Amino acid sequence: YMGNPQVHSYTGLLGGAQLLRTLRSRNRFSATSVDQLPHHLASYFLYGHQLLIPVPDVDRTDFFLILGANPVVSNGSLMTAPDIAGRLRDLRARQGRLVVVDPRQTETAALADQHIPIRPGTDVLLLLGMLHTLFDEHLMLVNQLPSFIDRLPRLQALCLEFSPERTAAMTGVDAQTLRALTREFASARSAVCYGRMGVSTQAFGALCQWLIQLINILTGNLDRPGGAMFPDPAFDMLTLGRGFGQRGSYAKRSTRVRGLPEFGGEFPVAALAEEILTPGPRQIRALVSAAGNPVLSTPNGRQLDRALSSLEFMVSIDIYLNETTRHAHLILPPTFGLERDHFDLVFHGLAIRNTVKYALPAVSVADTARHDWQIFQGLIERIEALDRVRRPAFSERALRWWLTPRRLIALGIRRGRRGAGLSPRARWSSASQSGLTLAEIIRAEHGIDLGPLESVLPNRLQTADKRINLVPEIFEKDLERVRRDFAVGSAATMGVEPASDASFSELRLIGRRDLRSNNSWGHNLSRLVKGPRRCTLRMHPQDAAMRGLENGTRVRVRSRVGTIESTLELTTELLRGVVSLPHGWGHDRPSINLQVAQRHAGASANDLTDDQRVDVLSGNAVLNGVPVTVEAVQEPAVSSSIRTHSSSPALPNQT
Repeated sequence: YMGNPQVHSYTGLLGGAQLLRTLRSRNRFSATSVDQLPHHLASYFLYGHQLLIPVPDVDRTDFFLILGANPVVSNGSLMTAPDIAGRLRDLRARQGRLVVVDPRQTETAALADQHIPIRPGTDVLLLLGMLHTLFDEHLMLVNQLPSFIDRLPRLQALCLEFSPERTAAMTGVDAQTLRALTREFASARSAVCYGRMGVSTQAFGALCQWLIQLINILTGNLDRPGGAMFPDPAFDMLTLGRGFGQRGSYAKRSTRVRGLPEFGGEFPVAALAEEILTPGPRQIRALVSAAGNPVLSTPNGRQLDRALSSLEFMVSIDIYLNETTRHAHLILPPTFGLERDHFDLVFHGLAIRNTVKYALPAVSVADTARHDWQIFQGLIERIEALDRVRRPAFSERALRWWLTPRRLIALGIRRGRRGAGLSPRARWSSASQSGLTLAEIIRAEHGIDLGPLESVLPNRLQTADKRINLVPEIFEKDLERVRRDFAVGSAATMGVEPASDASFSELRLIGRRDLRSNNSWGHNLSRLVKGPRRCTLRMHPQDAAMRGLENGTRVRVRSRVGTIESTLELTTELLRGVVSLPHGWGHDRPSINLQVAQRHAGASANDLTDDQRVDVLSGNAVLNGVPVTVEAVQEPAVSSSIRTHSSSPALPNQT
């Protein structure tokens, strides 16, 4: 299991990939399938590579439509955008338009021209309704459509039944609002539609990300300034070999117990616990984890907690003794971030402006310390020593030790489109007039600005024919699940019925991102957890009154898989019928060594999320829209630090 911090360490990313190849295990998991897997799937089938993900050209757009994302707090996710709050203010200052679709009035929505509340898990219907409107009202200009797209008539036929009038009752977004939104988007000089965690971690996450791409394509906003554009980084992950930046793969294998599909060589992490707990051939009996805490970050964390305790052996490459690594028989701690150099291998490839930067270590390293890639290499060497039949030749092993992650980055920059090349003369020079070298980048202490994003299609497409198939078969088939689950077209879905208290008897749980938490990374730092309690359950005052609950009440939240307790925080920022709990908390397990976090333990939202609820198409976990009930805990109310939220949250300090 590879955790999210691996992506923030180029040495861990490259070294970890080598270890995976040496282990030869079919059981590979990562944080991808509780996060951005639907993005990869959409890019793989539309553009031919899982890493060819377009990003919003925020600085030049005239209309920014955001679904299920809160970039003011996340600082942009799958969108490297420094000072995104400032950029959004600049958008509005130049008379651009910002619209946010979200069940909660987030910090980003508070900056927007318009906030459109939507019922959790129904974004797929809203997006289909937008596509229907584009065709129905003839809002597409043929001369704006790319010449390299296929199956447009088939797409039109598929959208025919999803009119805004038919989907309104399920989304809570009336037809007039949705049609007006689509008209404004289509008529803007430039526009971009962007969706993140809120739309990815739901039952139709992959369909949502596919439909978002289609909206950008059909309005002429793919690969043009102000639209959805593809970065062209100095080090191009698309050029890496097998095991690093592979194009992707889909459903070549499936999990042993439930038959969930692999993607890019990985299985969905929602299946990890059952693969450990279910006896039989190929049962997982040992685990390597690197820089991750899946007990808190993956669905049904209590079940995974039990599963890890049953393993015959577990080794963790991690700096923390946390809720996951407490089960490890051996912990190998690598150097801390400030002790090693840094190059954004992934995030330069998602930047809203082409840039490159390399950072040297900030502090010296002790003689006994090992970087993450050195730990991986040491493990590889020991594994190969035990398997001499498959052990590589000495020359291959020597090359691997010589080709350190830093040298690999240097070679990748030279061979890139902007690089100095690999000729004998250029290879050893520290700088070149004809292109970039790593030495030149290191000397530029604050990085190098390579300019705004440029149009790169169809040349950068990785599909065999350099064309985009708008309707891949897997997405077309999955639309049948939408029809079945929502019964689109039935009489009951026409119009919007007035909401009644009875319709809010069951609540839907969504997540929430906290600026100070950075997932769970900041919970053991006193300066980042001080002040008002942050791990609270937020609820609309009318939903609370219906249950006899008051602000500050200690409540019990139940789902199909578990129960947690939290403190209630009333706010009008939420749509009725929706409750919100931030993820990454729950530091109340025994035998961890996170003293500050334990004093601010909170409750884990993933003790409520259901490992059996996944996006069938991608296998991505469903972390939003979880059915829950809420009731008071029979004890005195907790008071002082809990404040009732206004409907317009203040913007976090950006200093």
